[in-house]
Amino acid sequence: MISKATRVLTCVLLATATSTIAGHAANEQGNKVRTVVDAAIRPMMEKYNIPGMAVGITVDGKPYIFDYGIASKETGIPVKPDTLFEIGSISKTFVATLASLAQANGQLSLSDKTSKYLPSMQGTAFGDVSLLHLGTHTPGGFPLQVPDDVKDDAQMMRYFQTWKPAYKAGAYRTYANPSIGMLGFIAAKAMNKDFAALMEGDLFPALGLTSTYIDVPESKMAEYAQGYTRKDEPARVSKAVLSSEAYGVKTTATDLIHFVEANMAMHKLGGKLQQAITDTHTGYFKVGPMTQDLIWEQYAYPVDLNTLQQSNSSDMLKPISVTAITPPQAPRDDVLINKTGSTNGFGGYVAFVPEKRLGIVILANKNYPNEDRVRIAHEIFSALGTNE
Repeated sequence: MISKATRVLTCVLLATATSTIAGHAANEQGNKVRTVVDAAIRPMMEKYNIPGMAVGITVDGKPYIFDYGIASKETGIPVKPDTLFEIGSISKTFVATLASLAQANGQLSLSDKTSKYLPSMQGTAFGDVSLLHLGTHTPGGFPLQVPDDVKDDAQMMRYFQTWKPAYKAGAYRTYANPSIGMLGFIAAKAMNKDFAALMEGDLFPALGLTSTYIDVPESKMAEYAQGYTRKDEPARVSKAVLSSEAYGVKTTATDLIHFVEANMAMHKLGGKLQQAITDTHTGYFKVGPMTQDLIWEQYAYPVDLNTLQQSNSSDMLKPISVTAITPPQAPRDDVLINKTGSTNGFGGYVAFVPEKRLGIVILANKNYPNEDRVRIAHEIFSALGTNE
């Protein structure tokens, strides 16, 4: 007869063995992921003389962070999990989330006209534009940047009051910072808070992000990477009208992969936030092989590399005719969703496939071509056996 003590010891030994096996399997997975990421990242850093990069990847429900190179040539400080990078237009996905949350809370509707929130726009062309068109790059045609002579909010309002559309709203996609910037501006107004305060005080904490900022505090400046232009000149983003709303977020690979996981419903979020995030994946317009969501861009999965590269190339900055999806396409899991982002000194890329619970974040403190960022991600996904 086996004694109680022997049975207990046997259970302990079996539990320890199981834990060891599980730990070994986790280490094997982590080593595999690192090998794949190293093989993709190191040649790219050498090709473009990129000082530092950070990669966040989530596979099978587990996130990994890999750091490369240095955050600053001047100091030689290495890139670490808490290194802050500018993410440029990836910031727009947070603005989309904010606007979607405001809609879920009943504070605005994407079908509303801008004049509902900006009375001074009544009777103007801009006043007749819907918030949905602002969030899908289809309001009728804006330049990529807010004009240089627009220096403050008063001048900004006069600019929008006199704006004349080049196209009918919903007819052409014209990728532009003024339109998404105004969606962020209006969302904050509808929520009765300053935009930066709303993001840093409410949205980022609600998402579980602990190192994400619009304005990097003095206490965190040591973690803020120095960016470099394609000519290797030091550069960081400067403040401008609507810069905070359009391309102003600074964050870590750790926080950004957490946000990607939230976009795949992998975290328990309070209130209406999860639904608001999922709603940003609604498809509103067809743009060739790409579906334009609320800022996010999605593709039927699997998707080939050439399609991804073409759809993330500079050609997409030109006016492109679109076809409205009626009714809008409900959020799907069998798609790849992505977004690029750049400032003069930084380059980033985010992609994820909800169905496979697979996501990637690639951040660099140098601006390099979108096509290569996409290729890195595609190469990593393929090597991990996920592009099937």
